[in-house]
Amino acid sequence: EAGVHFGHQMRRWDPRMKPYIFTERNNIYIIDLQQTVKLVEIAYDFIREISSNGGNILFVGTKKQAQESIKSEAERCGMYYVNYRWLGGILTNFNTIRKRVKRLHELEEMENNKMFEVLPKKEVISLKREKEKLEKILTGIKDMEELPAAIFVADPKKEKIAVAEAIKLSIPIVAIVDTNCNPEEIDYVIPGNDDAIRAVKLISSVIADAVLEGKKSTIEKETEKETEIFKA
Repeated sequence: EAGVHFGHQMRRWDPRMKPYIFTERNNIYIIDLQQTVKLVEIAYDFIREISSNGGNILFVGTKKQAQESIKSEAERCGMYYVNYRWLGGILTNFNTIRKRVKRLHELEEMENNKMFEVLPKKEVISLKREKEKLEKILTGIKDMEELPAAIFVADPKKEKIAVAEAIKLSIPIVAIVDTNCNPEEIDYVIPGNDDAIRAVKLISSVIADAVLEGKKSTIEKETEKETEIFKA
């Protein structure tokens, strides 16, 4: 019902996606949903394992169909996200990005401390504009103090810079891979429609559930440890 199985038009395909295609209908490739289900389970286990070991996941999806799901699902499981624009260097130039985040915190503090009220109007307009711009790009990662243990990408073709940065740093990539994408760059391929809002929402929610289950098992482990110490 979410339309996960609808691929792209046949002329827009990447031949490397052939193993994940079930058939074609009305000049559109149909993704093999049995494989999708199997591969979602593998990705789920991987994300759950990372989360249970205290690792963070960065959710990435800047296309219109993915923006809302990426933000809401990342927030639901307490993870980070980029859903407006991928700023080159978010992963490979992390320290510089942290400086931009620091600047955003400074501007937020200035506004909270009512400093905008005593500054010249022209300067305030400029500072507010700067703050809004930084917020759009950095809000989802402003509390990310270290590189993520893995990234989840809604469309690796659209997010090719994010994918390239993750590959360079050997950060595992989990991604919704449509029939026009190259699956060979992705560590955990989830064949699916990356253009349908409901399909992106469905798969993103499964990834968020995996994070939450991993976190839950961490809490349970810690509780068990505390109980053992108490008994001893």
